[in-house]
Order: sequence, then C-alpha cells, then structure tokens
Amino acid sequence: MTGLGLDTSNYTTSVALYRDDDGTLVSRRKLLPVKPGELGLRQSDAVFHHTVQLPALMQEAFDEMPGAPDRIAVSISPTGEAGSYMPCFLPGKTMAQGLGAALGIPVIPVTHQAGHIAAVLYSAGRTELVYGPFVAFHVSGGTTEAVAVTPDEKTVFACRPLARSLDLKAGQAIDRVGKLLGLPFPAGKALDALSLQSDKTYRVRPFLRDGSCSLSGVENRCRAMLEKGESAPDIANYCLSAVIAALEGMVLALDESFRDMPLVFSGGVTENTLLRRSLGAKFDIVFAGQGFAADNATGVAWLGSVWSRV
Repeated sequence: MTGLGLDTSNYTTSVALYRDDDGTLVSRRKLLPVKPGELGLRQSDAVFHHTVQLPALMQEAFDEMPGAPDRIAVSISPTGEAGSYMPCFLPGKTMAQGLGAALGIPVIPVTHQAGHIAAVLYSAGRTELVYGPFVAFHVSGGTTEAVAVTPDEKTVFACRPLARSLDLKAGQAIDRVGKLLGLPFPAGKALDALSLQSDKTYRVRPFLRDGSCSLSGVENRCRAMLEKGESAPDIANYCLSAVIAALEGMVLALDESFRDMPLVFSGGVTENTLLRRSLGAKFDIVFAGQGFAADNATGVAWLGSVWSRV
C-alpha cells in the first residue's frame, strides 16, 4: 500500500510518498519564499505560496513513484492542543480532502508536531517507539516544548505538554540572532556553520520556571556582544549555547516518572551540530537521521501507514 503525506507548515511545503510493503520513500519539499531581511511570512502569504508550490511538488513525487495512493495523511494543525490552528495548514488539508473524495480513499488527519516526532522514529530506525510511552522535545521556530507521548487508538499516539518556552521559541531566537549577523532566513544552518568557527566555551545559566524555559534574553545579549565588537562566530556560539542550556535544564527538570523513558528530539533546531554534540553526550537521545529534522512530510506519510494497521 502507498500512502501520500502532505505538510504545509509555516516555513515549508512538503510532500512524501511511502510504500509500506517495501519501505520505499519519495520526499519533496520547498521552502516558502521570504524576502531578505524579513523573519517569516504573513499567514495569508504562506497560504498563497503553499497553494502554488503544492501541485508541482506532488507532480515531482508521483513522477518518481507513479500510481494512485491508497491513503492520504495530512497535517491539519500545529499540535493536538485545543485551539491549535494556523491558516497555513489549509492548503494541504483541502488538497487531501479533495483527492480523498475523488479517489475514494481514507484521509488521515495528524498534527505537524506528530509528523515531526514520527520523522525521527522513522529515520532513526526506532519505529517500535511509536507505541510509546516516551518523552519528545519539539524544538523549532514555532514550538519549543517537551511532551509526554502515549499510545492512542484514534491518532496512533497522543502528545501531552510537560514544559515549554515561556516566551521566544528556540528557532525564533536563532533567526533573530541570524538577522543581526546578516544571515539568510531561516538562519539555522548558517548559524550552525558560523558557530563551529568559534573556539570559546560559554556556560550559560538558563532561566527556568516549573520546568519551562525563557529565551527572551538571548537576542539582547547577542546584540550587546555585537555592539562590543565580538566576532560573529562567538555570537553564534553564545546563541546556540544559550538554547542548549535551556533544553538541558528542561530535561533535568522532568518529573522522575519520565526520566527512565526514551527521549526523542524533533524539530529543525535539533539538527544543530553543537546541540547534538552537547546534549547527546549527556543524555541518551534519539535524534532524526540526516535531513529529517527540519519540516518534511515523511513522518506524516509514515504515520498514515501505522494508522492503517491500528
């Protein structure tokens, strides 16, 4: 059986085809166009660009894996929390509903967060964890939180928030510092490469309240460093060190009942080299395989395959 996965997030249009009888995967994605110097798009612009980009990416995917899908999985909201909604997910949702009706096949709604977590399990070869329980961190431009993941008959697994950023998200902090340094948006990859040119070690004390973190001071601290003439690599290093310290603090603050559970890190920020090196040395973490941490529809398509067997 072949599943089609669609994900239209705030940054990327993503399409994936997954054939579960032999594990063949075809993945296509394209960043939304953001003007130089800007930090993202208005939701109306994101909806427009997804509407334009989605059919072309689907054409590319089906050219490589011809034939009608047997099911469609699509992300319809950022998370599973009540009231979680962003207009950017509408193009994928409406495309899935139309195709499902035309082909007479099931349409499986999932969340963007669930897709991220599933992409880690799939790409890391830890698919057995899908039936949980485990603890997952979702660290991106739109979300920075820890969730308890448990099996769910309707959605394969359910995510219950445990802790989160109280203000700025990790990806937002990185993008804002990237803008200070003249880096393109999204700034994650460029800031990662820049930070590796610094030989300094920063010991940042994170602000935590009831296990949740605050990242609002990172941009101001980096701006002050820039004004003092400190180098761009050192500023990038400090920014990422502050994010890493906050995440480490969140892990250490987890209730004892969660500390022996598998720990999964998802989201585009978790592709960072310093983050993986530092946190991976201190905790037993399941990270995404190369290229699967950032927004993509692989986890969405694979979840559709798992859902069909529940």
